[in-house]
Amino acid sequence: MNVLDMRDVDLAGKRVLLREDLNVPIEDGQIRSDTRIVAALEGIRIARDAGASVLVCSHLGRPKEGQREGEFSLAPVAERLSVLLGQPVRLVDDWRTAGVDVAPGDVVLLENVRFEVGEKACDDDLSRHMASLCDVFVMDAFGTAHRAQASTVGVARHAPQAVAGPLLIAELNALERALSEPKRPVVAIVGGSKVSTKLTVLEALVDKVDTLIVGGGIANTFLAAAGYPVGQSLVESDMQGLASQLAASSDIPLPTDVVVAASFSPDAAASVRGVDDVSADDMILDIGPQSAAMLAKKLAAAGTIIWNGPVGVFEFAAFSNGTRALAQAVADSSAFSIAGGGDTLAAIEKFGIADAVSYISTGGGAFLEFVEGKTLPAVAALEARVNG
Repeated sequence: MNVLDMRDVDLAGKRVLLREDLNVPIEDGQIRSDTRIVAALEGIRIARDAGASVLVCSHLGRPKEGQREGEFSLAPVAERLSVLLGQPVRLVDDWRTAGVDVAPGDVVLLENVRFEVGEKACDDDLSRHMASLCDVFVMDAFGTAHRAQASTVGVARHAPQAVAGPLLIAELNALERALSEPKRPVVAIVGGSKVSTKLTVLEALVDKVDTLIVGGGIANTFLAAAGYPVGQSLVESDMQGLASQLAASSDIPLPTDVVVAASFSPDAAASVRGVDDVSADDMILDIGPQSAAMLAKKLAAAGTIIWNGPVGVFEFAAFSNGTRALAQAVADSSAFSIAGGGDTLAAIEKFGIADAVSYISTGGGAFLEFVEGKTLPAVAALEARVNG
C-alpha cells in the first residue's frame, strides 16, 4: 500500500476535507449506534489540532439524488460530533452552491453527499467542486473505499493533495496482517443467508485459510449438498453443486446438530436435532450446542481468525446461542482476530466482546472485496497521486 499518511503532512493553516463514513443507524431522529462516528474522531482531531480548517463529509442512507429528504439529513450526526469533540460542529447544507466558511481549529460537517446529483456516478464537475473546497483531501472512510464515487475517488483525483486518514490505514494494515502473512492456522467464519451473495469471498477464502466455518443459510446449502435433510430451511438449490466442490477441496466443518423451529419467529419453540433428524416441517435457525463446542475448539487453536457473519438468527434469543458461543470463542482465543460486516458488528455489540476482538472493521462491502482480493477504487486513487 503506497499512500501518503495525513500524519506526515503539514496541515497547519490548510483547509482539510475529510471523507468519513458516518452512515449510522438513525430512528426517529436518534442515533442508535455511534460506532462509526467514534471511529472517525482520530482523523478529525488530527486535522483540528494541527490548526487546520476542518470540513467533514459523508453519506447517510440511500436518498434519491437531488432530493433533500429530512430522514437522511446528517443533522443528528453533527449534534453527536459536537458532543464527542467538545465543540460546536455546524452542518452546512448548501455547500455546493455557496462558499463554506470555517476558521482554523473549527469543524463543519457538509450535508449528505448523496443529496447531490452526480455523487454515485463520480461526476467530474461535482468532484472538482469538492476539490475546490480544500487544500488537502483526506480519504478516511474505509467503509466506502470500494465505491468509485465523487466523494471517494473523484475528489482525490482533483484535490491539490490527497492523502489517507488513520482509520483507512489501520483497516488496510489489519486486513493485510490477516491475509498476507497470517499466523497459522487461519480460521474464517462466513455466515449469511445465501451462498450466492458471498460466493466470491468463499472462493477466495478456501485458498487462503486452513478452516472455513460456514453459518446461517449458507450452512444449510452445504448441508443439503452433503445429503442431509433440511426441511423448510433457507437453501439455494442451484448452489449445491458449488458447495460440494468447495467442501471437497477445503476443510469446511458442517454442523452435527442444529436448532430448529416450525416458523421464523422470535416466539417459535426451539428444538435441538441431529442433522440426520431434521423433519420436513423444520426450519434450521441455528447450530446446536455440540456443533458450537466443536467449532469453538477450532477457533481456540487458530493463529488468525477472520469473521464475517453470524451462524444463526442471533436476533432471536432462542436461536442466538450458536453465534454467542462462537463470539465468545473468538474473544477467548489468543489469535489475531478481525471482524467486519454489519451483522457481525451487531453480534459483537450484543454479546459484549468488542474489547476482546483484535480489530473490528467499520466496512462491510469493502471488507469483503478486500478479502476477495479486489482493488479498492479509493485506495487506488490515493496510490495514483503518490505514483504520479
